[in-house]
Amino acid sequence: MDLDTILLECEDQMEKSVEHLSKELRGMRTGRATTAMLEYIKVDYYGSMTDLRELAAISVPEPTQLLVKPFDPGAKTEIVKAIEKSGLGLNPQTEGTQIRIIVPSPSSDRRKQLATQAKKLSEDTKVAVRNARRDANKRIDTLLADKKAGLTEDAAERAQKDVDEATKKHTTRVEEVVTKKVTEIEEA
Repeated sequence: MDLDTILLECEDQMEKSVEHLSKELRGMRTGRATTAMLEYIKVDYYGSMTDLRELAAISVPEPTQLLVKPFDPGAKTEIVKAIEKSGLGLNPQTEGTQIRIIVPSPSSDRRKQLATQAKKLSEDTKVAVRNARRDANKRIDTLLADKKAGLTEDAAERAQKDVDEATKKHTTRVEEVVTKKVTEIEEA
């Protein structure tokens, strides 16, 4: 194992944490209809839990409406059940072979709750980023202690500085993503 591998794995772990945060935030209901709200809802489709996006075409015909067109009309009732149980507070209406959902604006209490939830997700992601930093620094220290690896203290210090820079970069991205989402929630 060399420093480049450690740095790449650390960077990759941090990137995955930020991507996970972005995915979670996309699914939050802000009063504006987006297909991301429904894409990852799990539907019981013939005994297996499947993402809604794999079972139906999801579109936004109007800014506050979602339209779900199941590929298999037989899955319509299961899709409706999954949307109702999703915890998003949505009320799907069946229209023939499709499902229409009006996305209501969240109340001020709900907006505060969503903003708090977004900030908590942000903190969890920052912890994950810092954990990736800690793990990388431990691996660098282990490599430095292993005399066979031939790692100099200068190289180890440079690597730890690179890890710290990656941590700062990803922490800043987390803050940007969450600030944008909180602003979107408050304007809903």
